[in-house]
Formats: sequence, structure tokens, C-alpha cells
Amino acid sequence: MFYQLKEAWFKILGFIDMGGPVLWAIMAVLFFMWLMIVERLWFYSFVFPKQKKRILSIWHDRADTNSWYAKRIREQMVSEANIGLRAGLGVLDSLVAISPLLGLFGTVYGMLNVFDIMAIEGTSNARAMAGGVAKATVPTMAGMIAALSGIFFTTFFKQKATTETEHLEDSMHHH
Repeated sequence: MFYQLKEAWFKILGFIDMGGPVLWAIMAVLFFMWLMIVERLWFYSFVFPKQKKRILSIWHDRADTNSWYAKRIREQMVSEANIGLRAGLGVLDSLVAISPLLGLFGTVYGMLNVFDIMAIEGTSNARAMAGGVAKATVPTMAGMIAALSGIFFTTFFKQKATTETEHLEDSMHHH
């Protein structure tokens, strides 16, 4: 087990070495992105169902659910639930958006190394230039993969927040 973890870590370090130092930044962004994804999955699966049950219980225990004042209270309760459902989604969107930009930055950084090789050795050393070009494209790929892994979840979470808010509001109207 320990040997496999150690080997996996060395493979990650080799990949980072292949793509340059910008991959550390992409890895940090990806780590925080996935922390937020796991937190939101936990919230939607375990925390919000309890909150929804509590909100509905409070609402249905009210004697007055039809007056103007009661409707404002309902709006407030739904709005507060919606805020909880959408918490962190803006930051998650930003992390998704920044990933490919970091990848492009890594590509530019890598291409500067290729130009240095060309300036020092000329264009005759194709192997050194190809290694530099490969090193330049790895961050682009890593940034795009990081963004793609987050796009699905941000879209899912936004849709889930809208759906859950509508369900909560409907549950408060029909009882």
C-alpha cells in the first residue's frame, strides 16, 4: 500500500516536472475546486434535506400562511434556503475559469524556454526544441482537464439549487 502511494506520488512529481512549475498552481486550484465540490455534494445530500424538513415544519406549524405578512416570511425562508444552496458556486465558477488560463500561462512559460533553446543552440537541435514544446503543451492539457472536471459539477449544482428552491417553494404553497 505504502509503496503504491509512494510510486503514485513520484509519477505525479514526474508529470509536474514534465510540465513545469505552473502545474503546481493548477494542482492547487484543482485541489481547492474538488474540496468545494465535495463540500457541496455533502451539503446537497445531507445538510439541505434536514434544513428543508425544518423549514417546512416551521412553515406548516404556522397558523397564518395566507396573509401578506405570511407570504413575506415564506419568501424570506425560501430566499435564505436559496442562498445556502448557491453558497460557494461563484468561487467554484472562478476556479473553473482560471484553470485553462493557468494552463495557457504555462504554455507561454514553456515556449519561452523553447525560444531560449533556439537562441542558444539555433534551430538545429530539434530534440531539445521538441522537449520544450512538449513541456509547453502539458500545462494547457492539465488546465483544460481541471476545468472540464469542474464544469460538470458547477452546472449540476446550479441546476440542483434552482430545482430545490422551486420544490421548497411549491411545498410551502400546497400545504
